[in-house]
Order: sequence, then C-alpha cells, then structure tokens
Amino acid sequence: MKDNRKLLYSAGSALLIIVLVWYFTQTGKEETVVVEAAAKKGLFTVSVTTTGELEAKSSEMIYGPSPTSLRDARIWQLKIDDIIPDGSIVDSGDYVAQLDRTELTNKIKDQQIEIETFQNNFIKTQLDTTMELRAARNELVNLKYAMEEAQIAVDQSIYEPPATQRQVQIELDRAQRSFDQAVKNYSLKYEKAVANMSEVSTALKKKQTEYEKFVTLSQEFTIHAPKAGMVIYQRDWDGKKRGAGASISSWENVVATLPNLREMITKTYVNEVDISKVKAGQKVEIGVDAFPEKKFTGQVIEVANIGEQLRNSNAKVFEVKIEVNEFDSIIRPAMTTKNVIITDQLADVIFIPLEAIHGVDSLQFVFTGGRRKQVIPGKSNENEIIIRAGLAENEKVSLLAPENPEKYELVMLNETELKKIREADSIALDNATKAAAAKEAERQQMMQQRMQQMPQAVQAGGGSGRRMGGQRR
Repeated sequence: MKDNRKLLYSAGSALLIIVLVWYFTQTGKEETVVVEAAAKKGLFTVSVTTTGELEAKSSEMIYGPSPTSLRDARIWQLKIDDIIPDGSIVDSGDYVAQLDRTELTNKIKDQQIEIETFQNNFIKTQLDTTMELRAARNELVNLKYAMEEAQIAVDQSIYEPPATQRQVQIELDRAQRSFDQAVKNYSLKYEKAVANMSEVSTALKKKQTEYEKFVTLSQEFTIHAPKAGMVIYQRDWDGKKRGAGASISSWENVVATLPNLREMITKTYVNEVDISKVKAGQKVEIGVDAFPEKKFTGQVIEVANIGEQLRNSNAKVFEVKIEVNEFDSIIRPAMTTKNVIITDQLADVIFIPLEAIHGVDSLQFVFTGGRRKQVIPGKSNENEIIIRAGLAENEKVSLLAPENPEKYELVMLNETELKKIREADSIALDNATKAAAAKEAERQQMMQQRMQQMPQAVQAGGGSGRRMGGQRR
C-alpha cells in the first residue's frame, strides 16, 4: 500500500511540474490579432456633433416696474422677493412675482414727511400774506380818511389868509400823494403775495405729484403675466437664472419670459477647429437627451462671427443657433440636445475607418493584402475618412498596425492616378477662386445699389463736403 501511495504521489508531482512548465512557457507568447474592415462605397456624410440647449425662438418679456419711474425714484437695483416656479403655466393677468418694496416704502415715508413740511409752509405763507394785505388795506383806509380831512380843511380855508390857504392845500396834496403811493404799494404787495402763494403752491403740488408717482410705482412691484404661457426664468449674463433672491436693474428690468413654444431653437457652441465647416442653411439632425426615442430635424440659422471663451474652459468656441423644424409639446426650453450638423455630403465615394490610415511624414498608407499601400485621403468625419485614390470597393484594410511595419512592402500610386488627383485639386481651386470672386462682385454690386438708393440730399451733402474740403486744401 505504501509503495502504491508513493507511486501516485510521484505521478501527481510529475504531472503538476509538466503543467507549470507549459503554463509559464506559454504566458510570454502573444498572438497577433488581425482586425480588418472593408472599404465601403456610397454616400459619405461629413458632420460636426455638438451639445446644445433648447430655447424659444421668440419670447414675450415679463417686465418689472418702468425703468424711467425707477430712475426718477433713484432706485437702481430691485430684489425678487418671491416668484412662481420655473416652467409654471399661467393665464393672462396671473400673479408671477413680487419685488422687494423696502427701499421704495422708505422713500414714500420720506415723501409724506416732506409733504407735511410743504403744507405747513403753504399755510404759513397764506397767513402771512393775509395779514400783510390786511394791514395794507387798513393803511389805505386811514390815508383816505386823512385825505378827506385835508379836503375839508381846504374847503374851510377860503376865508383864511392866503398863507393859511396855501398851507392847508399843501397838506391836501401831501395826503393825496401818500394815498396814491399806498395804492401802488398795495398793488405791488398783492402781486408779491400772489407770487409767493403760487411758489409754495407749486412746490406742494410737485411734491404731491412725486408722492403719487411713488404710490403708483409701488403697485408695479407686484408682477402679473401679460398673456397666457409658460413662465421661464430670465438668465443673467453668467447664465444664472433669476429666481427668488436674484436682482434686476433699472436698465434691464426683465423678471421672466413667456416663450413661444411652437418655434424652438437650440443654441450650441462649435469649436474653432470645426467652425469653418459650419454655414447657415446646413441641415441638422437633433436628438433630445430627455427623450432619446424622439428625433427632430433642423437647420443652421446663425453662426457667430466672433469667438468667445466659455466659463471653466480654455477652448475658443463660436455660438451657433439651430432652428427646430418640427413642433412637439413634450420639448421644453433648457432641455439638452445632441446636434449633428451635416456640413457636407458626397455621393459614390470610397471610405474606410479612420484607424486604418497610417503615415510617415506626408506619406499616407494602409495595410492591405500583406503590403503597405499608398492612398490619397480626402474629407473625414468623426469615424471615417474618404480615400480618393489607392483603394477599391470592398478591399480589406487592417485597423491595427502590425509588428515591424517597415518590413512590409510599400506600394506607391502610379503617376496616372496622381495626375488625376492633381487635376481634380486644380479644378476645385479654380472653382473656389471663381466662387469667391463672384461673391465679392455681388457684394460690390449690393454696395453700389445701396449708394444709388440713398437720398439725393445725402449724396449732395457729401459732395458739397468734398468740394469744400478741396477748396480748403
């Protein structure tokens, strides 16, 4: 039994050693994996894929208080105390938001105090004027009595000596003169009193008008919807929504918007590397992240001429606006979209995966049939590239470079194929040059037409200016 056990142990150990030797000798070996793809022929689409955000093409603005009234009240910033949730459906006249009235309320209280001061000044001026005019009237009455007394003295002096008659006559003249002067003074005092009362009355009315404007302005701090729709929060320059606690200014007093959901656009940004491919009028395939099963079409309607740098990014991008052709009630502003902008489509061309293209310096080639074969690539998209010369339809190419690629024979294109490519490039360059020249000629013609449509008076004025300038020189 012991001998049998020893024999089994020996056989098992030998088998284990053989397995271990086989495993470790096989681990270091790598199998060459060949991944190939066939060259396709057909319609080739060049596209730029971007991420965008839906927004309404047009919106009805929901404004806060009148900017002019706010500036008259010297209020420059307003805080939103309360606002209904973003995306709420409202009817015309429904409550939307409430603005902070604290600053305006303090100003109204100050106005009330000033009005009381002006009213007291008005009453005081009125009393002073009344007393002054009453004293002037009493003086007129007394002077009139004095003049009558002087007249009586003159009448009684007919039997008196001439000197006495002369003296009483002088007293009468002096009384008459004093009376006439008092009448003129009373007239001046009356006009002055009227002017003083008008001044204080005007100041009081002005202050009351300001107070009434402030009270009316206070009513505008409660915001209502101008029409039915979906309320969407307005965004600040930094993209942050104006919810409760945000502020509006007296220059830009939009609280929220009511978008027209039947006409939507998606706003996206294209990298500066790809922006030269994007033009207005190009077709777009649009997907909405919230509803992957929904597909829409659109077209580019606007491409920014000037680039910008987005926040938290070093890349320069250009804003592109895309109009959505279809209407669907499920899509809403601020939804994220995936936009495939079709920048070009070429029919009956051969194309292969991008991974199959290899190169050394300016020489481009593919691995096919155990050789390196020179090719002339053309336009590309995110996954594939056109082969203008060097490959036939269904010809298989390797997607991975083999070991020691320099050992593979390099097959160059013949001169006939290269000549065709050069001729095609020359024709394309001529067509591009002609198109640019035609576009420039069209621009010049439009400028001439605008000049001809300008009013003759403007043209004559410009000519006169030039003639005068020539004479000065």
